[in-house]
Amino acid sequence: MDHRTASSRPNRRRASGGAAVVAASLLLSACAAQPETITSPALSPSAAPAPSPTADALEPVAPSGDPVDVTTGLEAPWSVAFVGETAIVSERDSGRILELADDGSTREVTTVEGVVTGGEGGLLGLTVDDDERLYVYSTGSDGNRIERYSLTGEPGALGVDDPETILDGIPSARTHNGGRLAIGPDGLLYASVGDAGNRDAPQDPDALGGKILRMTLDGGVPDDNPIEGSLVYSLGHRNVQGLAWAEDGTMFATEFGQDTWDELNLITPGANYGWPVVEGVVGRAEFTDPLQQWNPDDASPSGLAVVGGTLFVANLRGEVLRSVPLADTTSSTDYLSGEFGRLRDVVEAPDGSLWVVTNNTDGRGEPTDGDDRILRLPLSPAP
Repeated sequence: MDHRTASSRPNRRRASGGAAVVAASLLLSACAAQPETITSPALSPSAAPAPSPTADALEPVAPSGDPVDVTTGLEAPWSVAFVGETAIVSERDSGRILELADDGSTREVTTVEGVVTGGEGGLLGLTVDDDERLYVYSTGSDGNRIERYSLTGEPGALGVDDPETILDGIPSARTHNGGRLAIGPDGLLYASVGDAGNRDAPQDPDALGGKILRMTLDGGVPDDNPIEGSLVYSLGHRNVQGLAWAEDGTMFATEFGQDTWDELNLITPGANYGWPVVEGVVGRAEFTDPLQQWNPDDASPSGLAVVGGTLFVANLRGEVLRSVPLADTTSSTDYLSGEFGRLRDVVEAPDGSLWVVTNNTDGRGEPTDGDDRILRLPLSPAP
């Protein structure tokens, strides 16, 4: 499982607004640490809670047919994003961003400068905005940072201009770096930040560690963030690895637990997800319970995608692609079990298929010939 150490303070300001904490309790009983009193940051009561997941008009889908290779020979790939219909991939340890051609060949777009690799740090999440600007989460010498690049050239010859740092001073460590980036349906940038081994940070609203952050595309604080003057969107996280939204705007996240429960969470603005006080479903009013929880040996949930009425979760230790129907988020179905080793990311491709990224060459897996690879899975209506 990808895991934990030190924290640092951010270099950026924060903002105002509000949201109510919504509990999403569903499922089994779970273990917790010794109970203690937690006071969440003051939130404005004026904002409406986030929607509950619905399956209205969302058709569940499932993999159909055999997976085929999109590309092979990658080195510790971490994230996939699309510039139009062209895929780009981050490699954690090399610091390279690669462009994929239709024939599966790769070419280097750039090597991100100043990337410090070690443990789980390095070049992590990628996302692209509507103006086809590239956002990159990586580990530097003084912490994790988010940089933005303007892309140049055309598909087949993509390049980048010099980066602009939009947020730095994000806690980093050999483990628990978070690193997922995503543009939400509101057009804002979301980033997952791990606790970096600092167990006090997730419950501290003034620390960035152990949070999901929400910011403008320039790194500023949106007016309607739940904590006044803060980038913090939700707190009490250990190491969120996947971010995705359903068509109705419901936000979900996958999270590595410690030794007890990994989690699939419905994310509500301002909600507290309990780490390190609790793990998994506990039914305490001050914390939001997960939709599902899994033993870490069966999961280590990383990348997350929503396609129609189905959530797809890529799992590392569990070596499985797990689907969860929005109509019943307490159930799941497993695919690719043990067939391709550790699975790092899953994304919907522009053609509507599902791409799955393996992660066997990062020192924790057992690479086979051709690893690491991206697999393409066709999708059809679920039976």
